[in-house]
Amino acid sequence: MNRLIIITVILAVALLPSAIFSQDDFLRVTAPGKSSLRTAIFLPVPVSGETDDKVAAEIADIFKLDLEMTGLFSLVQLPAGGTAADADMLLKTGYKLSADSITLEYRFYEVATGREILAKRYTAARKDLRKTAHTFVDEVLFVLTGERGPFTGKLAYVSSSSGNKEIYLMDWDGFNVRKLTANRSINLNPDFSPSGKEIIFTSYKQGNPDLYRRELFTGKEARISSSSGINITGAFSPEGNRIALALSKDGNSEIYLISKEGKQLARLTKHTAIDLSPSWSPDGRFIAFVSDRLGKPQLFVMHVDGSDQKRIIPGGGYTVGPRWSPKGDKIAYCRQYGARFQIHLVNPDGSDDRQLTFEGSNEHPRWSPDGRFIVFSSKRGGGEFIYAMRADGSGQTKISRGSGKDSHPAWSSRW
Repeated sequence: MNRLIIITVILAVALLPSAIFSQDDFLRVTAPGKSSLRTAIFLPVPVSGETDDKVAAEIADIFKLDLEMTGLFSLVQLPAGGTAADADMLLKTGYKLSADSITLEYRFYEVATGREILAKRYTAARKDLRKTAHTFVDEVLFVLTGERGPFTGKLAYVSSSSGNKEIYLMDWDGFNVRKLTANRSINLNPDFSPSGKEIIFTSYKQGNPDLYRRELFTGKEARISSSSGINITGAFSPEGNRIALALSKDGNSEIYLISKEGKQLARLTKHTAIDLSPSWSPDGRFIAFVSDRLGKPQLFVMHVDGSDQKRIIPGGGYTVGPRWSPKGDKIAYCRQYGARFQIHLVNPDGSDDRQLTFEGSNEHPRWSPDGRFIVFSSKRGGGEFIYAMRADGSGQTKISRGSGKDSHPAWSSRW
């Protein structure tokens, strides 16, 4: 029988607003696991110089959301009384503020022996405080699971909050929103390169729905596919030097491969039906896509050379938007139920089809780079927002904080 991993977070409550925790409370985080490991994590306190209550409160909120999203931790308030002696591991944290920067120190100890397991120091501009906290949680996940978290990655998404469909960038938790396009046109389907340093997207800014590639750190942008008709649903290959997309230059929509510079490499589908929305398997050997060749849009899989095209889900349901998990074992997609869509998971061979969402209408599923989470757009409770959930459908959390006109999310690799 699996034992429990118990993570204890002891807050420096005097630094936190009373509305969040009282001075008689501390947080204990417990999570199911396969070994017994109890860890006390002290929240940042000033090691010297200026004290800033807002810094501690902000980091507390980041820790809470990141840790809860993993599903490995649940935070509950308990009366004061727990001590580090109750834990197996201890994480000490502290901060030092200067005029325009912040230094945070994290030290991870084995309590019984006092042995230091991990030590990290981050110095950053004060505006990058949130990034340092997300980086810390990613490192904690690495220590506990052997795999770093995805929380320093960015989300690209589409929002019409300005009156036009523009591409935006934000932290995974909805903060630090930045507008990437401002062409007052229609911009759709952002997709990150494997490095996270580039995106491709479709834009109507010159009239035709053309495919563009943009370097995120330089702002350089190039139109890489401008065939007559549509140039849509572009997806980077796992190695980043090819792009699968849908073109209608020969009549109906077909799946093609182009280089990242825009050179046409191959036509993969040749059918009188509409084929679009390609998604690569993580090993680059297969592509999932949508085709209405059997009447309704349905999911198909083919080899990367276009051979052996097979429908993967039996039946006549309306299924769209496939996205292959970075782990390779699942495909997320949308199934229509009346006027609504819900997100499902299915094995690449069509087995073990499971519905993940049930509330509202949910579309555009995209994976975190580690395969632990799925982001998607949801129409629930008024408006359309970006949500995140664990890969099993639990922990559904609203991420975007705008006016409720957000869709088409994509999650980058760690920055």
